[in-house]
Amino acid sequence: MPQQNETSHDTIMIGKIIVEQGLASQSQVEECIESWRDTGGQSIEDLAKMFVERDLVTFGQFKRVQKAASQHASQFEIPGYKMMEMLGAGAMAVVYRAKQVSLDRIVAVKVLPKKFLKDPEYIARFLAEGRAAAKLNHPNIVQAIDVGQSGESHYFVMEYVEGQSVHDRLQEGKYYDEKTALDIIIQTAEALAHAHEKGFIHRDVKPHNIMITKKGIAKLADMGLARQMSDEKAALEEEGKAYGTPYYISPEQIRGRADIDFRADIYGLGATFYHMITGKVPFDGATPKDVMKRHLKEPLVPPDHIMPNVSAHVSEVIEVMMAKERKERYPSTRDLLADLRAVAAGEVPMQAHKTFDLGSLAGAEANTKSAVVDFSEGIKAMEQTPLIAQPIFWILVASGILNIVLLICVIMLWMG
Repeated sequence: MPQQNETSHDTIMIGKIIVEQGLASQSQVEECIESWRDTGGQSIEDLAKMFVERDLVTFGQFKRVQKAASQHASQFEIPGYKMMEMLGAGAMAVVYRAKQVSLDRIVAVKVLPKKFLKDPEYIARFLAEGRAAAKLNHPNIVQAIDVGQSGESHYFVMEYVEGQSVHDRLQEGKYYDEKTALDIIIQTAEALAHAHEKGFIHRDVKPHNIMITKKGIAKLADMGLARQMSDEKAALEEEGKAYGTPYYISPEQIRGRADIDFRADIYGLGATFYHMITGKVPFDGATPKDVMKRHLKEPLVPPDHIMPNVSAHVSEVIEVMMAKERKERYPSTRDLLADLRAVAAGEVPMQAHKTFDLGSLAGAEANTKSAVVDFSEGIKAMEQTPLIAQPIFWILVASGILNIVLLICVIMLWMG
């Protein structure tokens, strides 16, 4: 996609306002902006002309929308950074592409919306994200650059990743082939291993938070729910609350356990892996509550049962990653990585294989014990039954009578 001119107006915000005012549909706006970008995206006048030629707005309407978009962008002025365009807006933040003037480089700036400025909990969580990211330095983690406050605005500056998220591809109705998915999951697991070894858990691993650069490098983003495993105070404050995203949340997060650890991230990564190779979330439902209930109670349909081209080894790994009881998941993120690399090399995932073998052995042992108990109880029952009431008694009696009759017949024949 052609690079936009740094002085261009906030095209995404212009489109958003056009949709909000009922001037055009979301799909019409997206098609128009996409066409403008394909032609170079250098002039805002060309964008206005494109909207007008498609009978979406008049020039007067476009000018009013353009002014509103500019006023919106100016609300988030941060010294040292030149705001360029809005990249996206979520429930907790608005993200802009910006230029860091001192180093002449493009960065991403996440800004806390004004509606949260009087909420200490949201502000604390927002700042904690920046601080957590700043303590992590890994090629597969979006790098933190700066965090602070300008006027009323709280902001977090980070590395700008030019590419798309895993979620973006899945939203297009596409899924990943096994080899590509494995590569992305291995890179993300590397990022998580680094975070876990630094004492952090992410708690919101999902397709939205895995960015893929144009060179195919996976970057784990959004440390908004990250927490230090040693932070007992935060753990107790959050006890009983389900933090996470319903489609990818672990059972222990749903239960609001205070002792959440790295295995919650392994579960989320497993759910993400499942979605990537099947095109479906592991558990679905009419409401978030329904989805979370299924995470807790419904057995997982193995991914190779949904997509026959998924290998048994990959399916095996995902099933261990998504075990409902966390003690049945991988004992460390490094153990998970060992299995992922083995599968990528066409080898057996030994950790997952061992888990399944032990499960089968335990089942066989239980069946054997059950059979021994049944047999011993049968003997015991026979011993407690009176002899005359046992079938064996009457079999012996009949056999004795038959032998006597045969003997008499033989004697008579011999005498005759």
